[in-house]
Amino acid sequence: MDILLYIAATYIGFTVFVFIRNWFEFRSLSYQSSIQTEKKAPLVSICIPARNEEAVIEKCVTSALKQDYPNFEVLVLDDNSTDRTTEILNKLSGIINNLYHLKGKPKPDDWLGKPWACHQLSEHTSGEYLLLIDADVWLEESAVSKAVSALQESDAITVWPKQKVLTFWEKLIIPMIYYGLYTLLPAKYVEQNPKWLPGNLRQKMSPQFAAACGQFIGINSQAYSAIGGHTSVKQEIVEDVELAKAIKRQGLTITMYDGVGTVNCRMYRSHSEIFEGLRKNFFVGFGRNVPLFLFMAGMQFIVYVIPFLALLFGEPDTRKFAGVLIGIFLIQRWLLDFRFGWNPLISLLQPLTILWYEVLGIRCLWDHLTGKKASWKGREVG
Repeated sequence: MDILLYIAATYIGFTVFVFIRNWFEFRSLSYQSSIQTEKKAPLVSICIPARNEEAVIEKCVTSALKQDYPNFEVLVLDDNSTDRTTEILNKLSGIINNLYHLKGKPKPDDWLGKPWACHQLSEHTSGEYLLLIDADVWLEESAVSKAVSALQESDAITVWPKQKVLTFWEKLIIPMIYYGLYTLLPAKYVEQNPKWLPGNLRQKMSPQFAAACGQFIGINSQAYSAIGGHTSVKQEIVEDVELAKAIKRQGLTITMYDGVGTVNCRMYRSHSEIFEGLRKNFFVGFGRNVPLFLFMAGMQFIVYVIPFLALLFGEPDTRKFAGVLIGIFLIQRWLLDFRFGWNPLISLLQPLTILWYEVLGIRCLWDHLTGKKASWKGREVG
């Protein structure tokens, strides 16, 4: 067990280094200045793809329409919804002038649903900037203004929203996504290539440091055209990351922000939604690389489960060592809990969180080996 704890210590040491960097370099969109005067206000097209979003679409659309930015349009594409989404959008578009309710065309066989919806939206935009947001997102009044300010400094931006978690399973599972983000990839490397890479490799390796959150992506229209828009990612399940890679391949810039105070989201509302939602992209996020997927699954168990077992069943010295590792991890989690407004007590259940993800990983591998496709919003994905 001691060997496993030394492996865990090495891994946690790496996460501490990355976490400290991100704590200071992963900026909040709320720190950006606001653009509120007509003279400095290029047109912004807020684009919202929506399929079977009756529970969230009205809140999303109305928040987008209440921006303090003076020059924007809101376009919502109803992607052949089978619930009350169409009815709700018809009601809203009948009473609001700068809301454009678009009817989605049937999805071609060679496109996945979200890229196809975003592509259709892009064909109807007039803005100098495109803001692509998911239907489960809602914006604070200054969000668009601050996004435009950020887009003066970068070709594209992506915002990781402040996630609202209400049920037990949301609180247990969703924060781990952000913990992984903050401890494994320096946000600065998304914006600019690592200086420690040899000069001849920086541009070639640049896409490997790409990351994005599809819940909020902003991009100027020229950059969007340069990468081929969503046509370039039409068959990608994690189209947000692939868009970021396309941006970096073109030598363009993308910057990540957190959305505390500006952009909010509630990704899922039940355990089944969480499982099916993550099932469709968890393995794909590893590039469908089975050895890497298995390696990371093993590391997560060693790093975040073994120390708890050692604390309970180990010898006195082993318990002390395990306690230090758990303490370091908990400090990281509690800092994130503070930043994003999550319950810090849930972090004590980290072993349960990891075991849940291990079960999800087994299901994803089974899907991969058997060719079974996940389903989302009434469509097969994969």
